[in-house]
Amino acid sequence: MTKILWKASTSQIENSNLYRYEKFLKINYKTKKIKNYKSLLDWSIKQPKHFWSSIWDFAKVYGEKKEKIKLSKNLYQSKFLFNSKLNFAENMLRKKDADLAITFKSENGFTEKKTWKGLYNNTSKIISFLKTNGIKSKDRVAAYLPNIIGTVESFLATSSIGAIWSSCSPDFGTQGVIERFSQIDPKILIVVDRYYYNGKEINVLSRVPEIIKNIKSIKKVLVINYPGKKNLDTKKIKKIKIYKWKDILKTNTSKIEFKKFDFEHELAILYSSGTTGKPKCICHRAGGVLLQHLKEHQLHCDIKPGDKVFYFTTCGWMMWNWLVSALSSKASLLLFDGFPMYKRKDLLFKIANEEKVTLFGVSAKYIDTLNKDKVNIKSKYKLEKLRTICSTGSPLSGNGFEFIYKKVKSNVHLASISGGTDIVSCFVLGNIYEPVVKGQIQNCGLGMDVDVYNDKGKSVKNKKGELVCKNAFPSMPIKFWKDKNDTKFKNAYFNKYPGVWHHGDFAEKTKSNSFVIYGRSDATLNPGGVRLGTAEIYTVLERFSEIEEGLAIGQNWNNDIRIILFLVLKKNIKLSEKLKIEIKKSIRKYASPRHVPNKLIQIGDIPRTKNGKIVELAVKNIIEGNKIKNIEAISNPEILKNFENIKELRD
Repeated sequence: MTKILWKASTSQIENSNLYRYEKFLKINYKTKKIKNYKSLLDWSIKQPKHFWSSIWDFAKVYGEKKEKIKLSKNLYQSKFLFNSKLNFAENMLRKKDADLAITFKSENGFTEKKTWKGLYNNTSKIISFLKTNGIKSKDRVAAYLPNIIGTVESFLATSSIGAIWSSCSPDFGTQGVIERFSQIDPKILIVVDRYYYNGKEINVLSRVPEIIKNIKSIKKVLVINYPGKKNLDTKKIKKIKIYKWKDILKTNTSKIEFKKFDFEHELAILYSSGTTGKPKCICHRAGGVLLQHLKEHQLHCDIKPGDKVFYFTTCGWMMWNWLVSALSSKASLLLFDGFPMYKRKDLLFKIANEEKVTLFGVSAKYIDTLNKDKVNIKSKYKLEKLRTICSTGSPLSGNGFEFIYKKVKSNVHLASISGGTDIVSCFVLGNIYEPVVKGQIQNCGLGMDVDVYNDKGKSVKNKKGELVCKNAFPSMPIKFWKDKNDTKFKNAYFNKYPGVWHHGDFAEKTKSNSFVIYGRSDATLNPGGVRLGTAEIYTVLERFSEIEEGLAIGQNWNNDIRIILFLVLKKNIKLSEKLKIEIKKSIRKYASPRHVPNKLIQIGDIPRTKNGKIVELAVKNIIEGNKIKNIEAISNPEILKNFENIKELRD
């Protein structure tokens, strides 16, 4: 049974960008038949040439548009608006006035603000630095940086000259950085001297000698000092030219000459999580990313000029790229670096309230943690300017949906969104025309023919299957870096269903065309040959105040699969037989008898990726005696030892 939690009022709809866009289409594209979101979505899929051209015009992209499109049965060979030219950074730096462009907050409360003029001026200085040091179009710039203003400025400077940006957050260890950057041969490394997490200072400069020793292409290093702190000593970094950020910013500002590059020009290289092997280097195009982000920001998230956009993210996650692109909608950014619950559970909402945030983005894990800890945001903060809350990273539970409306804000558009690094954007997300239903993602994105297939490649509704996209879209990656004949690229997305993008999410499409994501399809459970989503078990666990978190895997056993459920319990609570029985009963009742685990085992902690996703496959591999191929992708790899040689799993 569906439960509607929120509907936009008539005035909210009529003041939305989506409503304005619909009127824009009727005037410019004679789309008289569009009457609701479904008809708009149908038009956007059937008329890709006009749709993507209309996004360019509606968002007033700076550049030279050619309304050409080439669609191919091999989706990755399709091209949109080809021969069009633009400069990505120019579209980010639309404003040059004294209004606020970016606010930075560290976990300890240090604040730094930058106006649009200041952002432009600093970007200009970094451009001069890069050019002086021989960085040119298509060269790679590697950034080992936290989520600070200098990172945004470095990215804008890099893209403005047509160089290719690639970033890792400093929570990646030395080996993780080397594994990623060594594949793309960067000429320069921009690095922070230190960072802070939960009150602890972590030195990053000490890692630089090992990095430059292993990545011979790096010839120069630019060091940024952490905001509000004095520079750390760089004398221990030998045999390479070191530049300091503070010296770059002392140079003169010059007018930026924004050279126009091809729509297909490389913008950035992002990395897959690497939990199943060496991280893939996913190369994205400037024009496609810009159009897709403008569409998602303005039409799906209703971002407007003067809004303030926040997403809790590091620079090693695609949501950082998504966040920064909000500048192209003339919105300002709120950046946060550090532990999101430093000294108080509601720290991020406290900051959002003080900074008058209009879009607040976090992970589903963060929302579920607040819910479990019974944090009442509504009783402390009015969040008067907040219109949209976005959740991603993992499936948001039904309880998480209800928590937002009961304990955070009743009149807010909660948009659960899902996509990935692969497309640096979303397949499914929200829209203000439709109601928010508990546990469901509202719709697929405009221009995206998203569906759910069974194993035979047939479209299914109200049944679980594989999330696919049946048409081409501009933010598909250009390629994987150094992937001869695009072999790995084609294997990753196009081998399972020919001519269709296979994303690797286990999902369900409802009769009303909303979506439910059940987690990664390579982590699904298969007892008796029936595929089950781990997210369905995790949702039931939220009913138990004793349980902190759970991790479910399928163990090969007697020519079948049996479900093993690991549980992290609250402090001083033991997994008694009574509690085990209660958990099994609830899973049987609220999920299904097939979801009931064969074994329940208490564990101290759960391994996860750098951006907080549970790593079920790593645990499964440990239990079955397989080697973990890329331990550096896991933020707490020491936890994996706890899963070795567990007695209960041998009987």
